[in-house]
Amino acid sequence: MVKTMFKSIVGGGMFLLILLLTSCFGGKETTASGGELTGSSGKSFSEPAPYGMVLIKRGHLKMGMETPDSLWGKETPVRDISVEGFWMDDTEITNSEYRQFVNYVRDSIIRERLADPNYGGDESFKIEEDKNGDPITPHLNWKKPIPRKPNEDEQRAIESVYVVNPVTGEKMLDANQMNFRYEVYDYTEAALRRNRLNPEERNLNTDIPVDPNAEVWISKDTAYINDEGKIVRETINRQLTGPWDFLNTYIINIYPDTTCWVNDFPNADNEVYMRNYFSNAAYNEYPVVGVTWEQANAFCQWRTDFLLKGLGPSARFVQRYRLPTEAEWEYAARGKDGTEFPWENEDVASGKGCFFANFKPEGGNYTKDGNLITSKVGIYSANSNGLFDMAGNVAEWTSTIYTEAGVDAMNDINPQLKYNAAKEDPYRLKKKSVRGGSWKDPESYIRSAWRSSEFQNQPRSFIGFRCVRSLASTSSEKAKPAKATVKKSKK
Repeated sequence: MVKTMFKSIVGGGMFLLILLLTSCFGGKETTASGGELTGSSGKSFSEPAPYGMVLIKRGHLKMGMETPDSLWGKETPVRDISVEGFWMDDTEITNSEYRQFVNYVRDSIIRERLADPNYGGDESFKIEEDKNGDPITPHLNWKKPIPRKPNEDEQRAIESVYVVNPVTGEKMLDANQMNFRYEVYDYTEAALRRNRLNPEERNLNTDIPVDPNAEVWISKDTAYINDEGKIVRETINRQLTGPWDFLNTYIINIYPDTTCWVNDFPNADNEVYMRNYFSNAAYNEYPVVGVTWEQANAFCQWRTDFLLKGLGPSARFVQRYRLPTEAEWEYAARGKDGTEFPWENEDVASGKGCFFANFKPEGGNYTKDGNLITSKVGIYSANSNGLFDMAGNVAEWTSTIYTEAGVDAMNDINPQLKYNAAKEDPYRLKKKSVRGGSWKDPESYIRSAWRSSEFQNQPRSFIGFRCVRSLASTSSEKAKPAKATVKKSKK
Protein backbone atom coordinates (compact mmCIF):
# COMPACT_ATOMS: atom_id res chain seq x y z
CA MET A 1 0.00 0.00 0.00
CA VAL A 2 2.77 2.40 1.00
CA LYS A 3 4.76 1.36 -2.07
CA THR A 4 1.73 2.01 -4.26
CA MET A 5 1.22 5.43 -2.69
CA PHE A 6 4.92 6.24 -3.19
CA LYS A 7 4.68 5.30 -6.84
CA SER A 8 1.60 7.48 -7.17
CA ILE A 9 3.32 10.45 -5.55
CA VAL A 10 6.52 10.03 -7.59
CA GLY A 11 4.53 9.46 -10.75
CA GLY A 12 2.43 12.50 -10.09
CA GLY A 13 5.56 14.54 -9.31
CA MET A 14 7.24 13.44 -12.52
CA PHE A 15 4.11 14.31 -14.48
CA LEU A 16 4.08 17.80 -12.98
CA LEU A 17 7.79 18.23 -13.69
CA ILE A 18 7.36 17.14 -17.32
CA LEU A 19 4.35 19.40 -17.62
CA LEU A 20 6.37 22.36 -16.33
CA LEU A 21 9.30 21.65 -18.65
CA THR A 22 7.19 21.17 -21.74
CA SER A 23 5.05 24.24 -21.07
CA CYS A 24 7.94 26.68 -20.58
CA PHE A 25 6.76 30.12 -21.74
CA GLY A 26 3.61 28.45 -23.02
CA GLY A 27 1.33 30.53 -20.83
CA LYS A 28 -1.56 29.22 -18.76
CA GLU A 29 -5.14 28.58 -19.60
CA THR A 30 -7.79 30.39 -17.60
CA THR A 31 -10.84 28.20 -17.22
CA ALA A 32 -12.05 29.22 -13.77
CA SER A 33 -15.67 30.16 -13.35
CA GLY A 34 -17.46 32.68 -11.13
CA GLY A 35 -15.80 33.73 -7.89
CA GLU A 36 -12.27 32.84 -9.05
CA LEU A 37 -9.37 35.15 -9.88
CA THR A 38 -9.06 35.13 -13.66
CA GLY A 39 -7.58 38.53 -14.43
CA SER A 40 -8.96 41.44 -16.40
CA SER A 41 -8.42 41.17 -20.13
CA GLY A 42 -8.31 44.13 -22.47
CA LYS A 43 -8.34 44.68 -26.17
CA SER A 44 -5.17 43.28 -27.67
CA PHE A 45 -2.82 45.54 -29.59
CA SER A 46 -0.81 44.38 -32.58
CA GLU A 47 2.03 46.78 -33.31
CA PRO A 48 2.25 47.73 -36.97
CA ALA A 49 5.64 46.95 -38.48
CA PRO A 50 7.19 50.28 -39.51
CA TYR A 51 8.03 50.69 -43.19
CA GLY A 52 11.74 50.73 -43.99
CA MET A 53 12.79 49.41 -40.56
CA VAL A 54 14.03 46.02 -39.43
CA LEU A 55 13.41 44.25 -36.15
CA ILE A 56 16.44 43.88 -33.88
CA LYS A 57 15.56 41.21 -31.33
CA ARG A 58 16.62 41.50 -27.71
CA GLY A 59 19.94 39.98 -26.80
CA HIS A 60 23.34 40.13 -25.14
CA LEU A 61 26.62 41.70 -26.25
CA LYS A 62 30.14 42.09 -24.92
CA MET A 63 30.30 45.78 -25.77
CA GLY A 64 33.62 47.38 -26.69
CA MET A 65 36.92 46.09 -28.11
CA GLU A 66 38.55 43.44 -25.94
CA THR A 67 41.97 44.07 -27.50
CA PRO A 68 43.41 47.58 -28.03
CA ASP A 69 43.40 48.84 -31.59
CA SER A 70 46.71 47.86 -33.20
CA LEU A 71 47.01 51.06 -35.23
CA TRP A 72 45.94 53.74 -32.77
CA GLY A 73 46.42 51.89 -29.48
CA LYS A 74 43.16 53.27 -28.13
CA GLU A 75 41.25 51.20 -25.59
CA THR A 76 37.49 51.21 -25.30
CA PRO A 77 35.51 50.18 -22.20
CA VAL A 78 34.34 46.55 -22.34
CA ARG A 79 31.30 45.18 -20.55
CA ASP A 80 28.61 42.53 -20.90
CA ILE A 81 25.30 44.22 -21.60
CA SER A 82 21.76 43.22 -22.56
CA VAL A 83 19.30 45.24 -24.61
CA GLU A 84 15.59 45.01 -25.32
CA GLY A 85 14.41 44.56 -28.89
CA PHE A 86 13.74 47.57 -31.11
CA TRP A 87 13.04 48.65 -34.67
CA MET A 88 15.85 50.32 -36.63
CA ASP A 89 16.00 52.05 -40.01
CA ASP A 90 17.61 49.69 -42.49
CA THR A 91 19.55 52.60 -44.01
CA GLU A 92 20.72 56.02 -42.95
CA ILE A 93 18.19 58.84 -43.42
CA THR A 94 18.55 60.10 -46.98
CA ASN A 95 18.48 63.58 -48.48
CA SER A 96 15.07 62.78 -49.96
CA GLU A 97 13.64 61.72 -46.59
CA TYR A 98 15.05 64.72 -44.76
CA ARG A 99 13.81 67.02 -47.53
CA GLN A 100 10.30 65.75 -46.80
CA PHE A 101 10.79 67.16 -43.29
CA VAL A 102 12.00 70.50 -44.64
CA ASN A 103 9.05 70.68 -47.06
CA TYR A 104 6.65 70.00 -44.19
CA VAL A 105 8.07 72.91 -42.21
CA ARG A 106 7.96 75.13 -45.31
CA ASP A 107 4.33 74.23 -46.04
CA SER A 108 3.29 74.71 -42.41
CA ILE A 109 4.71 78.26 -42.49
CA ILE A 110 2.85 78.98 -45.74
CA ARG A 111 -0.44 77.70 -44.28
CA GLU A 112 0.02 79.83 -41.16
CA ARG A 113 0.45 82.88 -43.37
CA LEU A 114 -2.45 82.03 -45.65
CA ALA A 115 -4.62 82.11 -42.51
CA ASP A 116 -3.02 85.39 -41.37
CA PRO A 117 -5.16 88.53 -42.05
CA ASN A 118 -1.98 90.22 -43.31
CA TYR A 119 -1.97 87.75 -46.20
CA GLY A 120 -5.68 87.60 -46.96
CA GLY A 121 -6.83 85.76 -43.85
CA ASP A 122 -8.27 82.55 -45.30
CA GLU A 123 -9.45 80.96 -42.03
CA SER A 124 -10.00 77.59 -43.71
CA PHE A 125 -6.25 76.95 -43.55
CA LYS A 126 -6.36 76.90 -39.74
CA ILE A 127 -8.98 75.05 -37.70
CA GLU A 128 -9.93 76.74 -34.42
CA GLU A 129 -13.42 75.29 -33.81
CA ASP A 130 -14.90 71.80 -33.87
CA LYS A 131 -17.90 70.82 -35.95
CA ASN A 132 -20.21 72.16 -33.24
CA GLY A 133 -18.56 75.57 -33.26
CA ASP A 134 -16.83 75.12 -29.92
CA PRO A 135 -13.24 76.45 -29.60
CA ILE A 136 -10.40 73.91 -29.77
CA THR A 137 -6.63 74.09 -29.82
CA PRO A 138 -5.83 75.74 -33.16
CA HIS A 139 -4.15 73.51 -35.72
CA LEU A 140 -3.37 73.70 -39.41
CA ASN A 141 -5.74 72.20 -41.95
CA TRP A 142 -3.53 69.87 -44.00
CA LYS A 143 -6.49 68.64 -46.02
CA LYS A 144 -6.75 72.00 -47.75
CA PRO A 145 -4.07 72.23 -50.46
CA ILE A 146 -1.91 75.26 -51.04
CA PRO A 147 -3.44 76.96 -54.10
CA ARG A 148 -1.77 76.26 -57.44
CA LYS A 149 -3.20 79.44 -58.96
CA PRO A 150 -2.92 81.85 -56.03
CA ASN A 151 -4.42 85.30 -55.92
CA GLU A 152 -2.26 88.29 -55.03
CA ASP A 153 -2.44 87.82 -51.24
CA GLU A 154 -1.89 84.07 -51.50
CA GLN A 155 1.10 84.63 -53.78
CA ARG A 156 2.65 86.95 -51.18
CA ALA A 157 2.22 84.27 -48.52
CA ILE A 158 3.84 81.61 -50.69
CA GLU A 159 6.70 83.86 -51.82
CA SER A 160 7.42 84.95 -48.23
CA VAL A 161 9.38 81.75 -47.48
CA TYR A 162 11.84 82.38 -50.32
CA VAL A 163 14.69 84.82 -50.74
CA VAL A 164 16.57 86.07 -53.79
CA ASN A 165 20.33 86.34 -53.80
CA PRO A 166 20.92 90.06 -54.50
CA VAL A 167 24.12 89.30 -56.41
CA THR A 168 23.21 86.26 -58.52
CA GLY A 169 19.44 86.73 -58.64
CA GLU A 170 18.98 83.09 -57.62
CA LYS A 171 15.71 82.30 -55.84
CA MET A 172 16.02 79.87 -52.94
CA LEU A 173 14.24 78.70 -49.83
CA ASP A 174 14.94 80.99 -46.87
CA ALA A 175 16.77 78.57 -44.58
CA ASN A 176 16.57 81.01 -41.66
CA GLN A 177 12.79 80.62 -41.54
CA MET A 178 12.78 76.81 -41.42
CA ASN A 179 12.11 76.57 -37.68
CA PHE A 180 10.34 73.57 -36.19
CA ARG A 181 8.66 73.90 -32.80
CA TYR A 182 7.91 70.79 -30.76
CA GLU A 183 7.21 69.70 -27.21
CA VAL A 184 8.46 66.65 -25.35
CA TYR A 185 7.03 65.40 -22.09
CA ASP A 186 9.80 63.97 -19.90
CA TYR A 187 8.14 60.85 -18.53
CA THR A 188 11.32 59.70 -16.78
CA GLU A 189 11.77 62.88 -14.74
CA ALA A 190 8.06 62.94 -13.93
CA ALA A 191 8.25 59.36 -12.66
CA LEU A 192 11.21 59.89 -10.30
CA ARG A 193 10.13 59.56 -6.70
CA ARG A 194 11.93 62.76 -5.70
CA ASN A 195 9.66 64.68 -8.10
CA ARG A 196 6.32 63.46 -6.72
CA LEU A 197 3.79 66.20 -6.17
CA ASN A 198 2.74 64.60 -2.89
CA PRO A 199 5.64 65.09 -0.38
CA GLU A 200 4.68 61.86 1.43
CA GLU A 201 5.54 59.83 -1.67
CA ARG A 202 9.07 61.20 -2.12
CA ASN A 203 10.71 58.93 0.42
CA LEU A 204 9.46 55.50 1.45
CA ASN A 205 11.67 55.38 4.55
CA THR A 206 9.17 55.78 7.38
CA ASP A 207 11.97 56.74 9.81
CA ILE A 208 12.32 60.07 8.04
CA PRO A 209 9.58 62.58 8.90
CA VAL A 210 7.70 64.14 6.00
CA ASP A 211 8.17 67.85 5.47
CA PRO A 212 4.97 68.96 3.71
CA ASN A 213 6.58 72.32 2.85
CA ALA A 214 9.75 70.90 1.29
CA GLU A 215 10.50 72.53 -2.04
CA VAL A 216 11.43 70.53 -5.11
CA TRP A 217 13.25 72.30 -7.91
CA ILE A 218 13.34 71.04 -11.46
CA SER A 219 14.82 72.33 -14.70
CA LYS A 220 13.01 72.47 -18.01
CA ASP A 221 13.85 73.60 -21.52
CA THR A 222 11.89 76.43 -23.09
CA ALA A 223 12.12 78.30 -26.37
CA TYR A 224 10.40 81.21 -28.10
CA ILE A 225 10.81 83.62 -31.00
CA ASN A 226 11.65 87.16 -29.86
CA ASP A 227 10.53 90.43 -31.47
CA GLU A 228 13.54 90.35 -33.78
CA GLY A 229 12.52 86.94 -35.13
CA LYS A 230 15.39 85.12 -33.44
CA ILE A 231 15.10 81.83 -31.55
CA VAL A 232 15.64 82.23 -27.81
CA ARG A 233 16.40 78.98 -25.99
CA GLU A 234 16.58 78.78 -22.21
CA THR A 235 16.83 76.14 -19.52
CA ILE A 236 15.01 77.48 -16.49
CA ASN A 237 15.06 76.27 -12.90
CA ARG A 238 11.75 76.49 -11.12
CA GLN A 239 9.89 75.11 -8.15
CA LEU A 240 7.81 72.05 -8.95
CA THR A 241 4.16 73.04 -9.18
CA GLY A 242 2.50 70.47 -11.41
CA PRO A 243 2.79 67.99 -14.28
CA TRP A 244 3.26 70.78 -16.83
CA ASP A 245 6.72 71.38 -15.39
CA PHE A 246 7.93 68.27 -17.20
CA LEU A 247 6.89 69.53 -20.64
CA ASN A 248 9.93 70.82 -22.56
CA THR A 249 9.63 73.13 -25.55
CA TYR A 250 12.14 73.32 -28.39
CA ILE A 251 12.42 75.46 -31.50
CA ILE A 252 15.07 74.20 -33.89
CA ASN A 253 16.17 75.54 -37.24
CA ILE A 254 16.13 72.30 -39.20
CA TYR A 255 17.70 73.22 -42.53
CA PRO A 256 20.95 71.26 -42.96
CA ASP A 257 24.18 73.23 -43.10
CA THR A 258 25.17 72.82 -46.75
CA THR A 259 28.35 74.83 -46.11
CA CYS A 260 29.79 71.98 -44.05
CA TRP A 261 31.54 70.72 -47.20
CA VAL A 262 33.74 73.80 -47.38
CA ASN A 263 34.05 74.38 -43.64
CA ASP A 264 35.17 70.80 -42.92
CA PHE A 265 37.74 70.85 -45.70
CA PRO A 266 39.49 74.21 -46.10
CA ASN A 267 41.87 74.49 -49.05
CA ALA A 268 39.74 72.01 -51.00
CA ASP A 269 37.45 72.67 -53.96
CA ASN A 270 34.19 71.28 -52.55
CA GLU A 271 31.84 74.05 -53.67
CA VAL A 272 30.02 71.65 -56.01
CA TYR A 273 28.88 69.56 -53.00
CA MET A 274 27.87 72.67 -51.07
CA ARG A 275 25.61 73.79 -53.92
CA ASN A 276 24.25 70.41 -55.05
CA TYR A 277 24.45 67.68 -52.44
CA PHE A 278 21.20 68.41 -50.57
CA SER A 279 19.16 70.14 -53.26
CA ASN A 280 20.00 68.15 -56.41
CA ALA A 281 17.73 65.15 -57.00
CA ALA A 282 20.76 63.21 -58.22
CA TYR A 283 21.70 62.85 -54.54
CA ASN A 284 18.22 61.82 -53.35
CA GLU A 285 19.31 58.40 -52.10
CA TYR A 286 22.54 59.59 -50.49
CA PRO A 287 22.67 60.00 -46.70
CA VAL A 288 21.82 63.47 -45.45
CA VAL A 289 24.76 65.30 -43.85
CA GLY A 290 25.25 68.71 -42.27
CA VAL A 291 22.59 67.80 -39.72
CA THR A 292 23.36 68.44 -36.06
CA TRP A 293 22.38 66.16 -33.19
CA GLU A 294 19.70 68.70 -32.28
CA GLN A 295 18.27 68.67 -35.81
CA ALA A 296 18.30 64.86 -35.87
CA ASN A 297 16.21 64.83 -32.69
CA ALA A 298 13.77 67.30 -34.23
CA PHE A 299 13.42 64.98 -37.24
CA CYS A 300 12.59 62.07 -34.90
CA GLN A 301 9.87 64.14 -33.25
CA TRP A 302 8.37 65.21 -36.59
CA ARG A 303 8.45 61.61 -37.80
CA THR A 304 6.64 60.52 -34.65
CA ASP A 305 3.93 63.15 -35.08
CA PHE A 306 3.60 62.19 -38.74
CA LEU A 307 3.10 58.54 -37.73
CA LEU A 308 0.69 59.09 -34.86
CA LYS A 309 -1.77 61.10 -36.96
CA GLY A 310 -2.63 58.00 -38.95
CA LEU A 311 -2.91 55.44 -36.15
CA GLY A 312 -6.02 56.54 -34.28
CA PRO A 313 -6.64 55.24 -30.72
CA SER A 314 -3.81 52.68 -30.93
CA ALA A 315 -1.29 55.53 -31.21
CA ARG A 316 -0.91 55.64 -27.42
CA PHE A 317 0.82 52.26 -27.44
CA VAL A 318 3.32 53.04 -30.18
CA GLN A 319 6.71 54.26 -28.99
CA ARG A 320 8.36 57.39 -30.35
CA TYR A 321 11.05 57.52 -33.00
CA ARG A 322 14.38 58.49 -31.49
CA LEU A 323 18.12 58.23 -31.98
CA PRO A 324 19.62 54.87 -30.93
CA THR A 325 21.57 54.61 -27.73
CA GLU A 326 25.27 53.89 -28.12
CA ALA A 327 24.69 50.33 -26.86
CA GLU A 328 21.78 49.71 -29.24
CA TRP A 329 23.82 50.97 -32.16
CA GLU A 330 26.79 48.66 -31.47
CA TYR A 331 24.53 45.69 -30.74
CA ALA A 332 22.71 46.19 -34.05
CA ALA A 333 25.90 46.82 -36.04
CA ARG A 334 27.68 43.67 -34.85
CA GLY A 335 24.90 41.48 -36.19
CA LYS A 336 23.60 38.22 -34.85
CA ASP A 337 27.09 36.79 -34.25
CA GLY A 338 28.60 39.87 -32.58
CA THR A 339 31.32 40.27 -35.21
CA GLU A 340 33.99 42.99 -35.17
CA PHE A 341 32.70 44.50 -38.41
CA PRO A 342 29.13 44.36 -39.78
CA TRP A 343 30.20 41.38 -41.90
CA GLU A 344 31.43 37.87 -41.17
CA ASN A 345 35.23 38.17 -41.33
CA GLU A 346 37.89 40.64 -40.20
CA ASP A 347 38.85 41.69 -43.73
CA VAL A 348 37.39 44.84 -45.25
CA ALA A 349 37.39 43.48 -48.80
CA SER A 350 36.65 40.19 -50.53
CA GLY A 351 39.31 38.02 -52.15
CA LYS A 352 38.45 39.72 -55.44
CA GLY A 353 39.30 43.13 -53.97
CA CYS A 354 35.69 44.29 -53.60
CA PHE A 355 35.25 46.38 -50.46
CA PHE A 356 32.43 45.75 -47.99
CA ALA A 357 31.91 49.42 -47.10
CA ASN A 358 32.54 53.00 -48.21
CA PHE A 359 35.55 54.28 -46.24
CA LYS A 360 39.13 55.49 -46.78
CA PRO A 361 41.08 52.30 -47.63
CA GLU A 362 44.56 53.79 -47.54
CA GLY A 363 46.46 57.09 -47.52
CA GLY A 364 44.69 59.68 -49.62
CA ASN A 365 43.16 57.14 -52.00
CA TYR A 366 39.50 57.70 -51.18
CA THR A 367 38.45 56.20 -54.52
CA LYS A 368 39.94 52.73 -54.03
CA ASP A 369 36.55 51.49 -52.82
CA GLY A 370 34.81 53.05 -55.83
CA ASN A 371 33.64 56.26 -54.11
CA LEU A 372 35.08 59.70 -53.45
CA ILE A 373 32.65 61.02 -50.83
CA THR A 374 29.40 59.41 -49.68
CA SER A 375 27.65 56.71 -51.70
CA LYS A 376 24.00 55.85 -52.21
CA VAL A 377 22.57 54.08 -49.19
CA GLY A 378 22.15 50.33 -49.40
CA ILE A 379 24.53 49.54 -52.26
CA TYR A 380 26.79 47.42 -50.03
CA SER A 381 25.52 44.17 -48.54
CA ALA A 382 23.50 44.30 -45.33
CA ASN A 383 24.71 42.76 -42.08
CA SER A 384 23.00 39.71 -40.56
CA ASN A 385 20.37 41.99 -38.99
CA GLY A 386 19.40 43.36 -42.41
CA LEU A 387 21.03 46.77 -41.80
CA PHE A 388 22.96 48.60 -44.50
CA ASP A 389 25.96 50.93 -44.11
CA MET A 390 26.57 50.27 -40.41
CA ALA A 391 30.24 50.77 -41.27
CA GLY A 392 31.40 53.75 -43.29
CA ASN A 393 29.43 56.00 -45.65
CA VAL A 394 28.51 58.43 -42.86
CA ALA A 395 29.09 58.16 -39.14
CA GLU A 396 25.87 58.29 -37.11
CA TRP A 397 24.59 60.25 -34.14
CA THR A 398 23.47 58.37 -31.04
CA SER A 399 21.42 59.68 -28.12
CA THR A 400 24.21 58.93 -25.62
CA ILE A 401 26.51 61.57 -24.18
CA TYR A 402 30.19 60.91 -24.76
CA THR A 403 32.41 60.10 -21.79
CA GLU A 404 35.72 58.24 -21.64
CA ALA A 405 34.13 55.81 -19.15
CA GLY A 406 31.54 54.83 -21.73
CA VAL A 407 29.57 51.72 -20.86
CA ASP A 408 31.43 51.38 -17.54
CA ALA A 409 29.37 54.31 -16.26
CA MET A 410 26.06 52.77 -17.38
CA ASN A 411 23.73 50.03 -16.27
CA ASP A 412 24.21 46.63 -17.89
CA ILE A 413 20.55 46.45 -18.96
CA ASN A 414 19.59 48.88 -21.75
CA PRO A 415 22.72 51.02 -21.05
CA GLN A 416 22.33 54.76 -21.54
CA LEU A 417 23.83 58.05 -20.38
CA LYS A 418 21.63 61.00 -21.23
CA TYR A 419 22.06 64.68 -20.50
CA ASN A 420 20.14 67.56 -22.04
CA ALA A 421 22.80 70.24 -21.94
CA ALA A 422 21.55 73.74 -21.26
CA LYS A 423 22.73 76.57 -23.48
CA GLU A 424 24.64 77.97 -20.50
CA ASP A 425 26.50 74.68 -19.83
CA PRO A 426 30.20 74.40 -20.63
CA TYR A 427 30.75 73.28 -24.21
CA ARG A 428 32.51 70.09 -23.07
CA LEU A 429 29.18 68.84 -21.68
CA LYS A 430 27.63 68.94 -25.15
CA LYS A 431 29.55 66.02 -26.65
CA LYS A 432 27.50 63.14 -28.04
CA SER A 433 28.68 59.69 -29.03
CA VAL A 434 29.05 59.07 -32.76
CA ARG A 435 29.37 55.57 -34.22
CA GLY A 436 30.22 53.73 -37.43
CA GLY A 437 32.93 55.79 -39.08
CA SER A 438 32.49 57.47 -42.44
CA TRP A 439 33.65 57.77 -46.03
CA LYS A 440 36.70 59.77 -44.88
CA ASP A 441 37.83 57.39 -42.11
CA PRO A 442 40.41 54.57 -42.15
CA GLU A 443 39.68 50.93 -41.39
CA SER A 444 40.09 51.22 -37.61
CA TYR A 445 37.34 53.84 -37.36
CA ILE A 446 34.66 51.73 -39.05
CA ARG A 447 34.80 48.89 -36.49
CA SER A 448 31.48 48.39 -34.74
CA ALA A 449 33.03 49.04 -31.30
CA TRP A 450 34.95 52.20 -32.26
CA ARG A 451 33.82 55.27 -30.33
CA SER A 452 34.08 58.87 -31.48
CA SER A 453 32.30 62.08 -30.52
CA GLU A 454 31.03 65.41 -31.78
CA PHE A 455 29.39 68.44 -30.20
CA GLN A 456 25.61 68.42 -30.44
CA ASN A 457 25.38 71.70 -32.40
CA GLN A 458 28.16 70.87 -34.89
CA PRO A 459 27.11 69.91 -38.44
CA ARG A 460 29.54 67.72 -40.37
CA SER A 461 29.83 66.51 -43.95
CA PHE A 462 30.56 63.02 -42.65
CA ILE A 463 27.88 62.58 -39.94
CA GLY A 464 24.29 61.51 -40.55
CA PHE A 465 21.82 59.43 -38.55
CA ARG A 466 19.13 56.77 -38.54
CA CYS A 467 16.14 56.33 -36.25
CA VAL A 468 15.05 53.57 -33.91
CA ARG A 469 11.76 52.84 -32.16
CA SER A 470 11.30 50.79 -29.01
CA LEU A 471 8.90 47.88 -29.23
CA ALA A 472 5.41 48.52 -27.94
CA SER A 473 5.44 45.08 -26.29
CA THR A 474 7.59 41.96 -26.17
CA SER A 475 5.11 40.25 -28.48
CA SER A 476 6.22 42.70 -31.16
CA GLU A 477 9.35 40.57 -31.60
CA LYS A 478 7.15 38.11 -33.46
CA ALA A 479 5.92 40.72 -35.91
CA LYS A 480 7.00 40.65 -39.52
CA PRO A 481 8.81 43.82 -40.62
CA ALA A 482 7.10 45.80 -43.35
CA LYS A 483 8.51 45.24 -46.79
CA ALA A 484 11.05 48.00 -47.38
CA THR A 485 12.44 49.40 -50.57
CA VAL A 486 14.64 46.81 -52.25
CA LYS A 487 18.32 47.52 -51.71
CA LYS A 488 20.70 46.24 -54.35
CA SER A 489 24.17 45.16 -53.34
CA LYS A 490 26.97 46.70 -55.31
CA LYS A 491 29.69 44.36 -54.10
